[in-house]
Amino acid sequence: MTDALKRLSEEGVAIWLDDLSRQRITSGNLAELIDQQHVVGVTTNPTIFQKAISEGHGYDQQLSDLAARKVTVEEAIRMITTADVRDAADILRPVFDATDGRDGRVSIEVDPRLAHDTKATVAEAKQLAWLVDRPNTLIKIPATEAGIPAIAETIGLGISVNVTLIFSLERYRKVMDAFLTGLEKARERGLDLSKIHSVASFFVSRVDTEIDKRIDALGTDEAKALRGRAAVANARLAYQAYEEVFSSDRWSALEREGANKQRPLWASTGVKDKAYKDTMYVTELVAPNTVNTMPEATLLATEDHGEITGNTVAGTYEQARADLDAVEKLGIKYDDVVQLLEDEGVEKFEASWNDLLKSTEAELQRLAPAEG
Repeated sequence: MTDALKRLSEEGVAIWLDDLSRQRITSGNLAELIDQQHVVGVTTNPTIFQKAISEGHGYDQQLSDLAARKVTVEEAIRMITTADVRDAADILRPVFDATDGRDGRVSIEVDPRLAHDTKATVAEAKQLAWLVDRPNTLIKIPATEAGIPAIAETIGLGISVNVTLIFSLERYRKVMDAFLTGLEKARERGLDLSKIHSVASFFVSRVDTEIDKRIDALGTDEAKALRGRAAVANARLAYQAYEEVFSSDRWSALEREGANKQRPLWASTGVKDKAYKDTMYVTELVAPNTVNTMPEATLLATEDHGEITGNTVAGTYEQARADLDAVEKLGIKYDDVVQLLEDEGVEKFEASWNDLLKSTEAELQRLAPAEG
C-alpha cells in the first residue's frame, strides 16, 4: 500500500468520489473514505442515482412514505436525490469549513432533459439549491450551447456551479468566459464573490474511447502509435487554457474582490481500455488547483499502486498539441469527435434519467399502501 492519495493531495489535486448512495451514507463508508482515503468531495449524476435507487432496499422507507402521499415520480426522485446530497453535504461539512469552502462539496445535476433550455436550467438550478439548502452544494449544469448562458446567470445569482460534460477546448474557453461573466453579474448585484465557487468538469476517458475506436478502424501502425494519447493531451491543453484565462487582467480585477478561480476538474477518469494502466487518468494529470473525481475502483487502484511523481502537466503543452495534430492528420476530426461525445453524454444522462423514472415508478407502485 502506497500513500499515493496523500501525495496527490499535496500536489494540489483535490480527490473527489464520483459516486453516492444511501448505503454509502448510512453505513459510514463515505465518512471512512473522507477519513482514510483523502476524499474531500462527491460528484453525482443521473446514472449514479439510477444505479443507487435500483439496487437494494436502502430507499424503501422513504419510497413507502412518498407512495403514501401519492407524489408524482418526478417529485419522488427530487426528494430522494436531494436527501442523499443533503446528508452527504453534512458529512463533508467539516472539510468545507476547514478549506474555507474550496472543498467539502457535493454536486447534484439539473434534469438532463433541460440541457438545451437555458431558462429552465436556471430555474432548476435555483430550485435544487433551495431544496438541498446547504452552502457546500454545487449545481451541475452541462456545457451545452444553451448551458453556457445558464452558467453565467446561475453564478450571477450567487449559486456555486459544477459545469459538466466539457469535451472541447473551445467550449471550455466559453465555460470560463461564462464563469467570469457570472462573477461580474454577481458583483453588480452586490454579492460576496468569495462565497461563489465553481469547477469545470473536463471529461477524459471518453475522448480516448472514441478516438481509439477510429484509430483501430484505420489499422495502420502510424495510427496505432497514437492510441491512448488524445485524452491526456486534450486535458493538458485545457489546463494551459485555464492558466491563460486565470492570469488575465479581467480575472485579476475579480480576484482583488475576493473571487475564487474556477478549478479544472478531471471527470470520467476510470480507464475503459484494459491495455492501459488503471491509474493513467490520475497520474498523468497531476497539476496544482485541480480536482480529480474518481469512481471508487480508480480511487483504490491509485491508493494501491498509483505512482505520483509530481506535476505531470507542466512542460507538456507542445507535445500535447503535437499529439492532437497527429490524430487530426489521420483524418480523425477533433471537432466531430467532441461534438459527438457531447451529444452522446446528454443522451446517456437522459436515458439514465428515464430509467430512473421507470424504476422509481415501479418502486412507488410496489410500496403503495393497499386501498381502503
